[in-house]
Amino acid sequence: MVASGGYPGEYKTGFAISGLEAATNPSILLFHYATRKEGDAIVTDGGRILGVSAIGKDSTEARERAYAAVEKIQFEGMQYRKDIGII
Repeated sequence: MVASGGYPGEYKTGFAISGLEAATNPSILLFHYATRKEGDAIVTDGGRILGVSAIGKDSTEARERAYAAVEKIQFEGMQYRKDIGII
C-alpha cells in the first residue's frame, strides 16, 4: 500500500504521480484507491493511494517484484511500509 505523507493523520492531495507506466508489467497489479485524473496527470486524492501486488514463482519473488515496482512510483510525501508480505 502506497500512502500519502501524514496518513493516517492529516495529508494533502493533488500531487502528480509519476512512474506508473514504469512500474507496470505483466507480473505487477496496480490498484488505484485514491487517485484521480487531472488533465493528462494522475494525482493523489486521499490517504491510501495505490495497492501494489505482484506475481512470482514464490512469495519471495512476488514480494521483491512488488517492492521494485513501488520504487519506480513517486509523488510528494509518498510513504509505504517495507515489512508487508514478509512470511
